Amino acid sequence: MSEIPFKNPGWAGNVGEYDLTEEQVRGIDFVGIRPLEGGHPGGSPTYPYMLEEKDPDAPLFEGPYAIRFEKMLTRYPTKQAALLPALNLAQEIRGHVSAETMDRVGSLLGLSSAFVRGVATFYTMYNKRPVGRHFVQVCTNISCNLSGAEDVLDAFLEHTKSEIGETSANGAFTVIEAECLAGCGFPTCVQINSRYYENVTVDEVPRIIAHLRDNAAEAASPASEE
Repeated sequence: MSEIPFKNPGWAGNVGEYDLTEEQVRGIDFVGIRPLEGGHPGGSPTYPYMLEEKDPDAPLFEGPYAIRFEKMLTRYPTKQAALLPALNLAQEIRGHVSAETMDRVGSLLGLSSAFVRGVATFYTMYNKRPVGRHFVQVCTNISCNLSGAEDVLDAFLEHTKSEIGETSANGAFTVIEAECLAGCGFPTCVQINSRYYENVTVDEVPRIIAHLRDNAAEAASPASEE
């Protein structure tokens, strides 16, 4: 991964006299990379579920994902209680939760299609249609709004050449307005897939976009596959 050329690398950075690496803050150097099969059953329902790689036609809950799904079911008293993490897992695999996906999840949990759709459409965290490789959510609630969130939102739309809620022509970006990202102490807060960017200003937006594009190009290069 290339060095990030701006002050906001997308994680809660050093505070005061602390000198912590991103790995130390996130705990990556301790927990390592979480396996697709879920690791310990107690943590299997809690993984981040918005990945860059999205395959709307991927099979649901097969291979390691089937193991993880079964582990998740052991953490709840009924299958109905496991609906939210099951939808999370489905979205991790496919990138969004379509009507067909909701029906499949319902059949696995013994729930009606109407019940599953009623739950999935209630929560804004579930995408009902495909989104771009980079799913950008800009908080425009009170703290962020007072810090220029509307201008930040407009800047993301301008630099990704997209309309709000629509995916850019190259499939790389979908930008939406978020009601609150629970980062009120660091306005404007932006979530891109499962990573937070704090104190985002209009001037930083083109650099964030460039950083995401550079990382995508690096991941796709032959050298990265060796």
